[in-house]
Amino acid sequence: MSRTLLRAAIAGIAALSAVAAAPVAAQQFPNKILRVVNPNAPGGNSDVLFRLLAPKMGEVLGQQLVIDYRPGAGGNIGAEMVARAAPDGYTTLIAAASFLINPSLLKNIPFDAEKDFTPLGIIVDIPAGLAVHPSLPVKNVQDLVALAKRRPGDLNYSSSGQGALGHLSGALLDATAGIKPVHIPYKGAGPSIVDLVAGQVQFSFVSIPAITGHLQSGRLRMIAQCGEKRFVSFPDVPTMVESGVKDFVVTSPFSYLGPAGMQQPIVSRLSEALRASLNDPKNNKMLIERGALPVGNTPAEHAAQIKSEIAKWKRVAAAAGLKPM
Repeated sequence: MSRTLLRAAIAGIAALSAVAAAPVAAQQFPNKILRVVNPNAPGGNSDVLFRLLAPKMGEVLGQQLVIDYRPGAGGNIGAEMVARAAPDGYTTLIAAASFLINPSLLKNIPFDAEKDFTPLGIIVDIPAGLAVHPSLPVKNVQDLVALAKRRPGDLNYSSSGQGALGHLSGALLDATAGIKPVHIPYKGAGPSIVDLVAGQVQFSFVSIPAITGHLQSGRLRMIAQCGEKRFVSFPDVPTMVESGVKDFVVTSPFSYLGPAGMQQPIVSRLSEALRASLNDPKNNKMLIERGALPVGNTPAEHAAQIKSEIAKWKRVAAAAGLKPM
């Protein structure tokens, strides 16, 4: 046999061996510590969530999950690291709602949120609410819309910043209900809520857990919830859809993702471990008490949600005149 034929035969055998080894590696997964990249600083929602869920996931998988903090660039640094990682399941990502919003606001994102990742499931949704200052003479969304139409450009709403979820929620209300409120951006959710409580702004779309104390004290009034269903802590407050605003669903989902190209057995193992941890009675109770709605949907459902959410926020950003920077 010539050297050329010999080399070709060896290369063919090596390729076949690699193909055969891949399913074996997937069946043995995991056999070492798993790294979960958090693209935000320690102490935030994503950090608290995964520290709660990681022990049970590790128990199900038989391996420890270790959080690797990679903050910066609105979460893009950590997300890019995972997008470029080997698709072997040992490097995954926990991503906040900015992962779904950034494609509508930023030009040079170093990855494709739809193509460069393997969806493993939505971890939780943090519900938002439409909160108003008690001095505003409205009892429901219909009253607010009617008042805004009578006084175009007179009502204002706050958000945690230009392009933030609260800002785009106001833009979505404008697009769906035909009102023209004035957006007042703040540097963070804290100052935005402070001025809402003080009556400096009339309303705001804000995380329900962040304003629960103000709602209980009467300093704010929530006239609608923005999720698909009513949050268990506020069963008497209708959703935006129930209030007559068609297709208005805004939550802050936290995604669990891996690099693109992961093998199905690995995807299934990680997704099932996430659901097992979310369904653990102790974890489930603690998440709800903290204002988070456990989800744990399938990878296919997660992929569809990523696609629809990115498309939605691109439409809303365009309607609000926000061009990618």
